[in-house]
Amino acid sequence: MKSIAELEEIRKRTLQRINLRREDKESEVRVVVGMATCGIAAGARPVMMAFVDEIGRRHLSQVTVSQTGCIGMCRLEPMADVFLPGEEKVTYVNLDADKARRIVAEHVVNGRPVTEYTIGNAENNKQQA
Repeated sequence: MKSIAELEEIRKRTLQRINLRREDKESEVRVVVGMATCGIAAGARPVMMAFVDEIGRRHLSQVTVSQTGCIGMCRLEPMADVFLPGEEKVTYVNLDADKARRIVAEHVVNGRPVTEYTIGNAENNKQQA
């Protein structure tokens, strides 16, 4: 059993780590890949791995890759959202590993969304067809 002083020290360290994470989130880039059954069936695993590998290869320490469940647009899977600090979320659709690597290079690193892979572009192409 730990003493009250030891427990208080653990509590302080934990709160410091939480606050550091909160500060980091403000400058952090996030990539969120749809990994529900529909996304996995459409090929989301290689897409997620391509994001992770490319971000690691480039040593991008302020970028996190995570997964989410179904977004409700299964026909557009594999999908990913990119969140840059202070900017609107960009949703990418119909992805593959090569597209994921390009998104890292152009959007995550250089701040220029790859518009031809975005949901807006996919919807416009559908309406024109």
